[in-house]
Amino acid sequence: MLTRVLAGAAALAATAGLAAPAAASEPPSGPETQVVGGTRASQGEFPWMVRLSMGCGGALYTDQLVLTAAHCVDRTGSDSSITATLGVVDLQSSSAKKVRSTYVYRSPTYDSTGGDWALIKLASPVSGIPTLPIAKNADNNSGTFTIAGWGAAQEGGAQQRYLLKAEVPFVDDQTCQSQGGSYGELKPDAELCAGKLDTGGVDTCQGDSGGPMFRRDEAGEWIQVGIVSWGDGCARAHAPGVYTEVSTFASDIAEAAGKI
Repeated sequence: MLTRVLAGAAALAATAGLAAPAAASEPPSGPETQVVGGTRASQGEFPWMVRLSMGCGGALYTDQLVLTAAHCVDRTGSDSSITATLGVVDLQSSSAKKVRSTYVYRSPTYDSTGGDWALIKLASPVSGIPTLPIAKNADNNSGTFTIAGWGAAQEGGAQQRYLLKAEVPFVDDQTCQSQGGSYGELKPDAELCAGKLDTGGVDTCQGDSGGPMFRRDEAGEWIQVGIVSWGDGCARAHAPGVYTEVSTFASDIAEAAGKI
């Protein structure tokens, strides 16, 4: 099992709000196979996307709370060490909003029965940026999903300066478990799988941990159905991405949000 949190030199670069060495530092001149297997997002396309300074992603849950992955943080408690970058696709943009954290809430069930989610409280509310609603039931837990992040564009690669996006199809629990290895330990009630099973080539990767997996609901509005959690490498065939099943934990997330 390989979580998709960033580590090492790339984490230091991300903390500074910059791409790591060898990352693309200029806009691509044409379509590129990135995130893995995606393209660059347009400014304002996914306005609720958040980059966290420890090398993870997230989504704006309320105007003062970021929803991310439990494995991106160490514990529940006061924490002013994290900087959230919001409102831009280019992490080096002068228009970026940067807000420090004040508190972290880590899912108390993550290390036992699953629930790879956490909330980060920001020092002040963020104005002018929409939030991303989360799924409260399983109605949207299938179909084609959108993924986005500033993580590596290939397995073992560098972090990205520009937000990248891609689409991945749903993989049912039984098929996902049958891929063997860590997938046999999949928690069907807590996790969702998505990816191009036979061919690979499209996936989240290291540095995308905590970011949202989302789709349009029946009203045509974006809704978050997953949180980037883990996978076997990045974009390998028969190794789909695994995402926290947000609808399972929607009430727990809401309850925690009301207390911090």
